[in-house]
Amino acid sequence: MGVFTSLKKPRQVSNGSADGATGIVEESKTAHATDGAVPNDSESQGEQSSEEDHRPAEDAQAGVREVEGITLTWTKKSLIAVFCNIWLLYFVNAFQSSILSNLTPYATSDFESHSLLNVINVVAASMSAATYIPLSKILDVFGRAEGFLIMATFATLGLILMACSHGIATFCAANVFYSIGFGGMTYCVDVITADATHVKNRGLAFAFTSSPYMITAFAGSKAAEGFYEDISWRWGFGAFAIIFPVVAAPLYFILKFNIRKAKKAGVLGREKSNRTMLQSIWYYTVEFDALGVFLFSAGLVIFLLPFNIADAAPNGWGTGYIIAMLVLGFVLLVAFGLYETLLAPTPMLNFTSLANRTVVGACLLDATYQISYYCWANYFTSFLQVVNNLSISNAGYVSSTFDVVSGVLLLLVGWLIRRTGRFKWLLYIAVPLYVFAQGLMIYFRRPNQSVGYLVMCEVFISIGGSIFIICQQISILAAVDHQHIAAALALLNVVGTVGNALGATISGAIWTNTFRDALVRFLPESAMPDLDQIYEDLDTQLSYEMGSPERLGIQEAYGYTQTRMLAAGLGVMSLAFLWVMLIKNINLAKIKQAKGVLW
Repeated sequence: MGVFTSLKKPRQVSNGSADGATGIVEESKTAHATDGAVPNDSESQGEQSSEEDHRPAEDAQAGVREVEGITLTWTKKSLIAVFCNIWLLYFVNAFQSSILSNLTPYATSDFESHSLLNVINVVAASMSAATYIPLSKILDVFGRAEGFLIMATFATLGLILMACSHGIATFCAANVFYSIGFGGMTYCVDVITADATHVKNRGLAFAFTSSPYMITAFAGSKAAEGFYEDISWRWGFGAFAIIFPVVAAPLYFILKFNIRKAKKAGVLGREKSNRTMLQSIWYYTVEFDALGVFLFSAGLVIFLLPFNIADAAPNGWGTGYIIAMLVLGFVLLVAFGLYETLLAPTPMLNFTSLANRTVVGACLLDATYQISYYCWANYFTSFLQVVNNLSISNAGYVSSTFDVVSGVLLLLVGWLIRRTGRFKWLLYIAVPLYVFAQGLMIYFRRPNQSVGYLVMCEVFISIGGSIFIICQQISILAAVDHQHIAAALALLNVVGTVGNALGATISGAIWTNTFRDALVRFLPESAMPDLDQIYEDLDTQLSYEMGSPERLGIQEAYGYTQTRMLAAGLGVMSLAFLWVMLIKNINLAKIKQAKGVLW
């Protein structure tokens, strides 16, 4: 797969060379050759490309014009360099993500807060969800490079804070920075990938950039075990605070270099503004849709936070400030919708596109999938260690089955989409398979069951989940124009991240209301004085010998709780059958979006 070729043939200009050197037609009386490339579209039935194909869209925002200028003037070498760097970024992200998921239970146990795993994830997911829409405006108004740089900074800061944290509050704050940074960085990379590919090739491009996960699935788990046992869980985060910025820097500089190149070639105009400082502030306030960003971000965070803190409130859900937050958050989100529809000069979302049934179907499918998955996923590695007596690395291997299977399968799915030009038929396979596998999990996620059956279920879930990931992205991108790619992917990320938060909230509610009671029911009387320590600390749970009455009681409590988490996820996932029916069976080969030298 590693050959990146433009699907547009080069347009002949004055002295075109035999090796396919390409040129760009400028808005002047005579065209001259440059080192850029503006191929004709082989997907438009051989029609002569128009002048619009050789220049950035005049009605697009600055960031979109900028990236179109990049793709119109860069060479295939630059395209290859970008995808190679993206692959390395995903490799580092996958590696540290695997280490994080395996070490976080021990970090929270160090602070005697193992039961707060879901709360930490929900708070981080809520804050991340509120970031994507503003970030899409940064990408469209200021540029892809600038948005990527901001997110890389957040990610690095989050890793540093995790390594230095000495309390659950600091660790939770670090998780927020980490989630915003790495989630936003991945989103930026996905937008750049979409900018640099033809629609029907995007599935293959997304599969290629995601392929490092099958390498790091096992390596990350083993590394996590090494950090915990031989060094410290803190260095599991601290090491990547050094590695990540080094790997991220080249993509930023490649983009900035090619922006400068496009300006020299005359494809991008050199902006000369006569605006005063106040006029500039007002201009960017309007372009950034500052009021819309505020309404959405504040509304989403205020609405989701009560789901995380209601249990700790004096009167639970009946507490005054919990009710007030729910009402205020809902009102702000409604105000956001009305403002964007009726008043916003530069709305962050195209509501005509949002009314498209494919966009709606893709978002609902993503939300359903995320809720269903996170109903049970956060405590899975703890379950494998306590119930199946697996080491950190072996538990990581089992939970990373998705990464290994999807890494291979995504390439096949991307290739099938490229060959057929269609994607919806794959969903008819994925949804029933995923529901079936999650149903099997309810039976096998109990004590005295073979790990092999758990792996089998994980393989089936991985096949279905891989298809969901690709088809959701492809469908929503196919339903909008290039100007709204960033907003469409942001919407999908928001919905998915909110689904993540809701799933973790459901999981946390089930854990809180069943696990402790189950411990009381199944533990021997002699272990009752240590009940709180057992409930809060994974190390304490693992300290009891396999076969001892205490360990058997803890295992039964895990099985009781996990089957209820899976049942809740299965109930939610059944809605996916409806959402697939909303998605149109779009012919991707007939859609033209980006321009220039593309994959």
